[in-house]
Amino acid sequence: MGQSPHSARTDSTVPVNRRQFLRRCGLGVAVTAIAPAALASATETRTLNFVHTHTGEKLRAVYSKSGCYQADCLQQVNHFLRDFRTGEVHTIDPALLDVLYDLQVLADREAAFQIISGYRSPLTNAQLRGKSKSSGVATHSLHMDGLAVDVRLSGFDTAKLHKLAMSLQRGGVGYYRDSDFVHVDTGRVRYW
Repeated sequence: MGQSPHSARTDSTVPVNRRQFLRRCGLGVAVTAIAPAALASATETRTLNFVHTHTGEKLRAVYSKSGCYQADCLQQVNHFLRDFRTGEVHTIDPALLDVLYDLQVLADREAAFQIISGYRSPLTNAQLRGKSKSSGVATHSLHMDGLAVDVRLSGFDTAKLHKLAMSLQRGGVGYYRDSDFVHVDTGRVRYW
């Protein structure tokens, strides 16, 4: 018997619907035909390298193949970007990985992203907020929803990374010059 189109997938990929595909390809909803560049994007393999500045852990994440997110790899990313203070793991928005991938492409570097902060539990967020109210820690940070990450790109100027992130116009972008990192998230477009 053939599998119903409504049955659960049993492979290790997460399919991308048409809207996600168009968004991932940067084409927007107004596009009526798929451009050749979009077809190339749908067949590519997307890989990110990470090093966690607090734990020393490293991860090479092949998180998307042929337009499909790789479920096993996304679980590894969720664990890698866990709240390192509490050990709590949370789902990370795959679109956040796409933002990092696009930054890597724009920077023309395959170097590791240095992770300063990924997911933050409510407890950790409250503690960080309490330590320094002037630090820019929001009451309900998007880090708490798995929608934000604070990074550097190894060997790449952080001020330039900030400008590249703003050029994407795909969420919030903050530049923390004194701590030398860039915040990117998949929330509304805003800059600081």
